[in-house]
Amino acid sequence: MADEIPPVDEMHYEQLAQDALRGVVRSALERAAEPEGIPGAHHFYITFKTRAAGVSVPPDVLAKYPDEMTVVLQHQYWDLKVDADRFSVMLKFGGMPKVLSMPYTAVTRFYDPSVQFLLQFESPAMAEEAPTEEAEAEVDTPPPPGGDDGPKVVSLDQFRKK
Repeated sequence: MADEIPPVDEMHYEQLAQDALRGVVRSALERAAEPEGIPGAHHFYITFKTRAAGVSVPPDVLAKYPDEMTVVLQHQYWDLKVDADRFSVMLKFGGMPKVLSMPYTAVTRFYDPSVQFLLQFESPAMAEEAPTEEAEAEVDTPPPPGGDDGPKVVSLDQFRKK
């Protein structure tokens, strides 16, 4: 029996799925950016790679979070701007307002604990240079709480061919 050559995914379905799920993050942030803010009890834990390409974090924040950072959008955030490929938000660190800006491709985790909704993404490629001082960041936040009825995880692993 001849060895079969596995088919080549020239459509890049993994990347298409990642991009589509990042669209969910963008849509949630668009709702949060409306004048009414985030509806109901919803709030977001957004984890991202601080050195990913296109991320702008102030040097003092980058020094504290050299690899990854989680921010919370709930009651105290300002100037949330949502674009097609990135978003920015002002948060406070030690009472000092700082702006954080990042592309959706830098996001590795999006979690809304109010409804136990979780999206996890592959880690992005890291930037060759440190992020610029152009933006500044925000809030120390603990990881989402664990429990028996954990978050609903939407993972691409279940669709990967074994």
